[in-house]
Order: sequence, then structure tokens, then C-alpha cells
Amino acid sequence: MTDLEKKIGEIKVGYPDCCYQVGKNWFRYRAAAIIIEDGCMLAVTNPTSPHYYSVGGGVNMNEKSEDCVVREVLEETGAAYEVDRLAVVCENLFLGKEDSLDGFNCHVLEFYYLMKSRGSKDVHSESYGWNNAKEELVWIPIEKLPETNIKPEFLKTRIPEILKNCSVLHIVNDER
Repeated sequence: MTDLEKKIGEIKVGYPDCCYQVGKNWFRYRAAAIIIEDGCMLAVTNPTSPHYYSVGGGVNMNEKSEDCVVREVLEETGAAYEVDRLAVVCENLFLGKEDSLDGFNCHVLEFYYLMKSRGSKDVHSESYGWNNAKEELVWIPIEKLPETNIKPEFLKTRIPEILKNCSVLHIVNDER
């Protein structure tokens, strides 16, 4: 067996998501939604999470990130939203501290899409997170985001800029 074959044998893939693990390194490709209605941003939490996070999830193998975000939004909110535009490409590098990622060097590549407003906050979650905890949807007023425990950090401070700016932001969060 070659060294390359030995290394490939160590890879654990999170099928059908574009997610894999090599030793104590974990990578995930994720698409997420920025949903704004009536001056509020939609966020998700669950009983096991210390913070809020965006609606979204793992991009499946052979799936476009834009298709993924539309699918995930429908699955997690029960509402059909359309994509307005790609707003942010975010690289999150962090040391895992929760459940199965504890002690892992994590790298998550996320495409954040600004979704078109539907003119309604009527959403219903029947979704369960990656850790099988029941998720809850919460509308957070944009002006309250800076004092909200939401991840990644740019969601606290850069939403007004994202709403005004038509170019794609590239953000790197390195919390290792």
C-alpha cells in the first residue's frame, strides 16, 4: 500500500454532504441564507447550541450551492424563498468545542445568499440540526444583532453593509 493509499484510507466522508474528515481535521462546504423581513433577520438556534446561526446546511455532492440554499430554506422554514444574490463567501477556521467536533481543526467554507423578501415572517421549523436537536427559528431585529450571540461574527456587524453593497464580500474568520 502506498502512502497516498494510506492517507485516503483515513478520510471519512459525510455523504451526501460535501464534508470530510482526515485525522483531526474536518472540512464542510455549506450554503446559508440571509433572510430579512420587516427589519429583522431570521436565525436558528437549538437547545444544545450556545449561539444562533443562519438557516442553511451542507451542500450535497453534485449540488450547486444556490440550489442547496433554496432547498435548505424550504426544509428548515417551510417557506419557499428565492435567491436575490450571492452576498458573502466566508471561510471559518476554528477549533471544534462541541460534541463530535471537540478537539478538531475545523474549516467550513460557506456561501451566504441574500434571499428575496416574501413580505411575511410566517415560517415554521420542523427541522433538526446536525446533532439531532430540534431547531427553533427566531427573528432578530437588525439593530439588536451586535449584542446577539450569533455565529459567524460578521452576522453581528456587517448585515447593513451587505444589504447596501451589491458586490460579494470575502470574509475569513480564523478563531483557531
